[in-house]
Parts: sequence; C-alpha cells; structure tokens
Amino acid sequence: MEENNNKSKVIKAGKTGITFGSCLAMVISYTTWHSVGWAIFHGLLSWAYVIYFILRY
Repeated sequence: MEENNNKSKVIKAGKTGITFGSCLAMVISYTTWHSVGWAIFHGLLSWAYVIYFILRY
C-alpha cells in the first residue's frame, strides 16, 4: 500500500511542477542575457526557445 502512495505523490509532483523544458529555457536565457524578465518569458516559451537557441547559436 505504501508503494502505491509514493507513486501518486510522484505523479502529482510531475503534473504541478515546472517542466524540464521550462527550466532549461530559463537557465539558457539567464546565462545568455543576464535578465530575470527574459528568463521568465523564455521559460513560458519552453521548448520553443530551447530549439531556437540551438538553431541560432
């Protein structure tokens, strides 16, 4: 029964937490532009910004 409870906690955390793409986009953006505002904006764009950054740079 305890194993079932742990799985439901992991699933809930994954659905409500920040996605890997958003986190990656924010880190790339902040290290490139040194701006929290741009990092938040690019985090909202998520994978679109990551793919753009890979193709552009």
